[in-house]
Amino acid sequence: MMRINILLLAGVMGSAMYLVRLQYDSRHLYAEIEKAQSEARRLDNERERLMAEKRGQATPLRVEQIAKNQLQMRPATPGITVYVTQGGAPAPAAGKVAQAEAGPK
Repeated sequence: MMRINILLLAGVMGSAMYLVRLQYDSRHLYAEIEKAQSEARRLDNERERLMAEKRGQATPLRVEQIAKNQLQMRPATPGITVYVTQGGAPAPAAGKVAQAEAGPK
């Protein structure tokens, strides 16, 4: 009878230790889940902020200002347009042909 009691006591102690270990692992995993969810919320907020900044950077007025100031671009006009023909050499624009025929001033 004593052997059975000792065996049962060892079984109860083993299952109690196993239960404590499972609870510890469960709490640890729950803390990791909370941490991951917090990081996901932070990244989502950062993404929303960056998307708003991207929308602000891509406004037509800002793009036009950058094109004029930094890239030295100007609107296309027929006088500065170069037409490409199939023969190879680009054909001069209509305005430049008239200027070339008139000669230098």
